[in-house]
Amino acid sequence: MKKEIKVWAMTMIACWHWAPTQTNAQQDSLSSTTLREVVVTATKFPKNVSETGKVLTIIDEEQLSRSAGKDLSQLLNEQVGLVINGANSNPAKDKSVFLRGAAGKYTLILVDGVPVNDPSGIDGAFDLRLLSIDQIERIEILKGSQSALYGTDAIAGVINIITKKKGNKPVSGTGSVSYGSYNTFRGQAGVSGSTDKFDYNLGYTRFQTDGISEAKDPTGTNNFDKDGAEQNAFHLNLGYRTEDQLSIRPFLRYSDFNGEYDLGAFTDDADARYEATTLQYGLNTDYHFKQGSLTLMYAYNKTDRTFQDLFGGSYKYDARFNHGEVYGKFNLSNQVQVLGGTAYQQFTMLATNTTIENPETTIISPYLSFFVNNFNGFSAEVGGRLNRHSVYGNNLAYSVNPSYLINKKAKLFINYSTGFKAPTLSQLYGPFGANENLKPEESKSFEGGLQWIAEDGKLDARVTYFNRRIENVIAYTTGYVNWNKVDDQGVEVEAFYKADKFTLTGFYAYVEGEVTTPVGQGSETKPNDLLRRPKHSVGLNVGCQASGKLFASLNFKTFGQRNDLFFDFTTFTSNAVVLDAYQLLDVYVEYGIVNGRVKMFGNFRNLLNQEYYEVYGYNTQRFTIMLGARAQF
Repeated sequence: MKKEIKVWAMTMIACWHWAPTQTNAQQDSLSSTTLREVVVTATKFPKNVSETGKVLTIIDEEQLSRSAGKDLSQLLNEQVGLVINGANSNPAKDKSVFLRGAAGKYTLILVDGVPVNDPSGIDGAFDLRLLSIDQIERIEILKGSQSALYGTDAIAGVINIITKKKGNKPVSGTGSVSYGSYNTFRGQAGVSGSTDKFDYNLGYTRFQTDGISEAKDPTGTNNFDKDGAEQNAFHLNLGYRTEDQLSIRPFLRYSDFNGEYDLGAFTDDADARYEATTLQYGLNTDYHFKQGSLTLMYAYNKTDRTFQDLFGGSYKYDARFNHGEVYGKFNLSNQVQVLGGTAYQQFTMLATNTTIENPETTIISPYLSFFVNNFNGFSAEVGGRLNRHSVYGNNLAYSVNPSYLINKKAKLFINYSTGFKAPTLSQLYGPFGANENLKPEESKSFEGGLQWIAEDGKLDARVTYFNRRIENVIAYTTGYVNWNKVDDQGVEVEAFYKADKFTLTGFYAYVEGEVTTPVGQGSETKPNDLLRRPKHSVGLNVGCQASGKLFASLNFKTFGQRNDLFFDFTTFTSNAVVLDAYQLLDVYVEYGIVNGRVKMFGNFRNLLNQEYYEVYGYNTQRFTIMLGARAQF
């Protein structure tokens, strides 16, 4: 343990000693979003953060490059208000996205602005394990209900994963390789380039690990076998443009992930395996003209999953998801814009053990939004979306997002929006508890706060209060029914400070709530257990560009107590348990050679060697090391 503590202590001392008086110190995993930054997720087209009242967190290209040795879930797990349950468990274990304390089904995952979905799952959530971090250029995390812009599932927010598109010369290449704890290997190779009219990005990623036992060995004898995993991922992005007016961008992504898993909490299974493949292809087309732009999107997502258990059973879950969308942005004046479009989504589950064979649903949803940009400091968005579902009928989502910029340094913002989540195919037609009469889950969300940036740009701080109410929550009793009402609220405080030698980013997040359940002729309201989600979380990141060649960062995050349910296979009962709080301390160091074209790096995780649960009865990774190099040429 003393050696591990010395690693990060000596790193920070070295930064202080070697840092020059002027340096471009960069932040690492924790991110603040400045008022001057341009984003696309908040409005579907590029917009300055100062002109939108929505709450965003940005993970940029440099932060991603300095996340070598991590996977996507571990990087997201370091952000304010975001917990990825399973991020630090066995690499093969499933991951659950909890944004602002909401269940994973309420966060919509986008890739390049297009929803990805797995219609075969009970909640329809996309599997983060199928996305390789090496293919990502930027991530925009948009909080609060976004159904007016993005439709179903966007009740807690949206995570938009933006992939790598092109190089800055006709031919350039990248590569990385790393090796570390649990016999873990990561390798990546890519080639990209651009000319006046064409650009391309082609990449391949390989990941494999012996892993750890997914289930915790209650006897401590280490008789449980290790549950390894491996992944192969491929992506291709192409681009063609004519005189900055028309751009056509076809894409192709493929990922194959397979791993071993255990039967349950404290229960080993030497034969259980999981395999998933995803194939995504489509086209994004933009046409720009003097007063605006038109965009056409199409994406096809094919997901096949297979589970094998110790009894020799094999269970297949295959799904297809089509998304087509066309929208236009028009400048009515220098300060007024309008966005209008229509989206079509088709969800298909390929299964015969359902109430109908190969069930399918569709959603057609026109939407319209108006924007006022910095009218004497005032900006606003007002928008709505009409959703036509092929089973339950119609529902409406809308949002109102005013903000006011004070002296170009402080932004007051208020957001009120409604959202919805359509019932999934498994809930409507699945083999267990199907109910074709389910209504959509519907939400009302409010958030407000203040973002302030110092005149010299060194300090950026934001405080946000939010409240989220969800009705018609779908639950399983004797079957699927619209059952509960959930009311959650919380506070997020975050700040970023940049000095000559260091960057310092920190946050505090709090969330609590209550759930109302029908009881007899009335109802019962009690605290929301927020299973596996902490009420309190704190994060701190220190980054140091010690010299032109040496960069180091220290990342600390603490997770408060959490509640969980433990299913006992011997009695077939569920029991409530409390998971203790824990702290994670990580250090990242990189050193440039060959004129900065090659970076040698080391990623040291869980330096405190904490033993804890993310899920009761399942292992988490102790102190781990990943060493490697990445190159650009």
